[in-house]
Amino acid sequence: MRRPLGTSLNRLAWAPVNRRRYVTDADVETARRYCLQQLQTSDYDAHLIRRFVPSPTQDTYAALRALNIELVRLPEVVSNATIGALRMKFWQESIDRTFEGNPPREPICLLLHHALQGLEARAGSSTKKSIRFWTSRLAKTREKHLGSRPFPTLSALEDYAENTYSSLMYATLASMPLQSMDVDHLASHIGKACGIIAVLRGIPVLAAPARPIKMPTGFDAPPTSEPALLLPLDIMAEEGVKEEEVFRKGPGAPGLQDAVFRVATRANDHLITAREMLKRLRAGEDPGHEFEHEGEDGHVYLEEGDRAKEVKYGFGVLLEAVPAAHYLENLERANFDPFAVQSGGWKLPWRIWQALSKEKL
Repeated sequence: MRRPLGTSLNRLAWAPVNRRRYVTDADVETARRYCLQQLQTSDYDAHLIRRFVPSPTQDTYAALRALNIELVRLPEVVSNATIGALRMKFWQESIDRTFEGNPPREPICLLLHHALQGLEARAGSSTKKSIRFWTSRLAKTREKHLGSRPFPTLSALEDYAENTYSSLMYATLASMPLQSMDVDHLASHIGKACGIIAVLRGIPVLAAPARPIKMPTGFDAPPTSEPALLLPLDIMAEEGVKEEEVFRKGPGAPGLQDAVFRVATRANDHLITAREMLKRLRAGEDPGHEFEHEGEDGHVYLEEGDRAKEVKYGFGVLLEAVPAAHYLENLERANFDPFAVQSGGWKLPWRIWQALSKEKL
């Protein structure tokens, strides 16, 4: 299900900014169905994991993940940078209005507003401010990378992953609410792995030649986007990968599989680090290394709690590591050819359930 491109923009144009609307239970249920449908069709991993986060957090999780889908889609559905900037402005303003208690009549915003009201009743307004910070960082990072340009370095790709997928996990943890440096530390490594893997997963989609758009008249309109390859430029240069050859030859492009292997290795390193940390924390030990983001905005911690208890409480959010590891295993079986990776199939839900029951990633 996809909304017409102009719907939200038109709605934004006539909606009085200061007028507050009453959101009914029917509005919330319709919004929830829409967000869940988006997850089921466009982010199946999130569709599975949502069931295992604490029940009061599930609406926040669904809304944030549906928002991420919308922001990821922007480069694909807009025809030029100006329209893309307008769409991004709409989402930035919609996010602001939602956190101010006056959401637009947009399903993602309505569901997020409903979830925030419940959170504020349970835990006060401070956690709401934290979620707003991480959601805003997600949107600003997506805007910065709206042009689908390659990352200059592998470290730049890691920063992107931290500011997007890790931010989504931080926002979900804040909505529980759970403020734990150790769980945030785990989420940082897992989110970085997920963000790197998202770039690898996107190769067959973004690098494929765009198809013409069939018009009602029967003629083909030119495609709205050009093929793109987001692999880090430093890795591509070292492995001799050329964008044009990937666009023309796909998996047959020289050096592509070697470059994918090196990028996938970095994602796997983050998952290995998270698993080792989890073992130590469950045993009551320290994580084994310092959290590199401690002291930054959003990562100021007032006191240390029960490490094992906090990890257990936040474990459902950490399950993002399971589909990430599953993809890397399938990528390895395909000899690091991203065009040949098979989907998760029935094994992925089973592995997520196993990970939850054993509390192992």
